[in-house]
Amino acid sequence: MKKRIPRFTMTIAIVLVVGGFHATTVHAAEIFEKVGTFGAQFLKVGVSARATAMGSAYTAMSDNAEAVYWNPAGIVSIRGSELTLNQTEWPADIKLSYVAYVFNPRSIPGTFAISARALWMDDQIVRTAFEPEGNGQLFDSGSSSLGLTYSRFFTDKFSAGATVHYIHMGLADSAVNTAMADVGILYRIGIRGMKIGMSILSLGSEVTFDERPARLPTMFKVGFAFEPIRTGRQILSLASEFQHPVDNAERANFGFEYSMNKKFFLRGGYNMNYDTDGVAAGAGFRVDTGKRSFIQLDYSWVDMSSLGAVNRVSVAFRY
Repeated sequence: MKKRIPRFTMTIAIVLVVGGFHATTVHAAEIFEKVGTFGAQFLKVGVSARATAMGSAYTAMSDNAEAVYWNPAGIVSIRGSELTLNQTEWPADIKLSYVAYVFNPRSIPGTFAISARALWMDDQIVRTAFEPEGNGQLFDSGSSSLGLTYSRFFTDKFSAGATVHYIHMGLADSAVNTAMADVGILYRIGIRGMKIGMSILSLGSEVTFDERPARLPTMFKVGFAFEPIRTGRQILSLASEFQHPVDNAERANFGFEYSMNKKFFLRGGYNMNYDTDGVAAGAGFRVDTGKRSFIQLDYSWVDMSSLGAVNRVSVAFRY
């Protein structure tokens, strides 16, 4: 007898879909007027070399610790614990560091995670109209977040998860703090690895920086993934995704991952209708350290047109 999805689970899915479309279509008629009017843009910089190498089509693929960022419903795939460390080299010497730790307490059902990210750069020279070369002083700037995630299975195929974040943004002597949430669901169809994922990221209220209110860059995403090839040694995964950000036009993402013995990985993808992001590629290597433990190293390269290429490196430890 097939197991039905409980009413509570269906309610979560309906609220997520309806809420996502509402959050992303409130001002749909003024797309170009909204560009540059939303705050906390660092929240949109994707982490994970694996995900970005696949053109960021990762909402339905999410099955590791990096799912905390892309779709919190995906961390239920981790049975033990996993730690991931990510580094992004952004244009203009800007750097983004991200860390997430996923664990399964024995006394509490479900999967938990804690995560942190920081967008940072070197100290900058203070320049004025009268001293354009600098007045001898320096200032710093950056943004960071700290998150707590919870996810669980509601049936053997359906999982849902959410993350609550504390956000801090600072520029010289000014700073602002706020809170936000990410929510996601993931449904495993059970045929050729087919999965459907949906998520809403950066849900929160306005922030006021320098007496100017700005909304958070909320984004609704829905993705699909499946495995057209799965043999004893080889797996080919294909993924696609649709994104609707509140501050720009709709986007699409496409990607693939080829796995040989679950130890060597080749990836590629394309970011469609982005201002800069385009072709993406990457590779990965895994070393098993036990029956259920491993160390994995991933790298991605993303072409950002006139801004150059963005490089990301990720290291994961599962045990």
